Amino acid sequence: MNTFYEFTKTSAFEYKPSELGFPGGEDFLGTLREHESLVFLSHGLTDRVEMEFEAALHNGASFEKDPADPSLVPNHLEESGLGDVEGQIRWRWTDETERRPELFSFFETVFPLRKNRVLIGTHDWEFNLGVGVIKGHRWGTITGRVAVAYDGADSTVDLGEYAVEYLKQVSRSWRFFAAGEAESDEVSVIVEGQARLTPHVLLKLNSGFGITQKAPDVAPEVGVVFSW
Repeated sequence: MNTFYEFTKTSAFEYKPSELGFPGGEDFLGTLREHESLVFLSHGLTDRVEMEFEAALHNGASFEKDPADPSLVPNHLEESGLGDVEGQIRWRWTDETERRPELFSFFETVFPLRKNRVLIGTHDWEFNLGVGVIKGHRWGTITGRVAVAYDGADSTVDLGEYAVEYLKQVSRSWRFFAAGEAESDEVSVIVEGQARLTPHVLLKLNSGFGITQKAPDVAPEVGVVFSW
């Protein structure tokens, strides 16, 4: 079980007034700040099948309108409550060997539980189907993954999130993690330190940094992982 707190600031948050409940179909760039308390649960059903569940139990979002937006969207909007709720199932197809990486695939769904909100939660079904590989080396472990995404709001199928991740054990208590993640025209990098507090408790300190304009500027996160 993982528990996290995350703050995210996006100073080029792309929106249409119609997406916020007001007339207008032109794209604008506002500012969005989000505070989330997250709970993540995962359980291995077998040595090849894993189930995951994540929920934003408290989500506070603050939106500032683009000064160039002439629509009826208010200059400031705020929402709080239940955020995204999603589940994932992961299959391991092959085990890692000295010459061959581990191969896995995953299916993820985001539930449409907040149809009456415009800033938080998900308004329609979203599905992601992906594949990934993991290979360990003396200098660290590399993971690569890519997915296709279905958005029920407009019934489209597009390339979803893709990422390359690096994990290295640097001491008996500390691990270093870094990743590059992208979806559409949003590209971010993540750096993280992981401290083993006890055999069953792991502290994670990380932050994401946007590389492209529409990616979140910064997304610091602190979390504690409990394992049994």
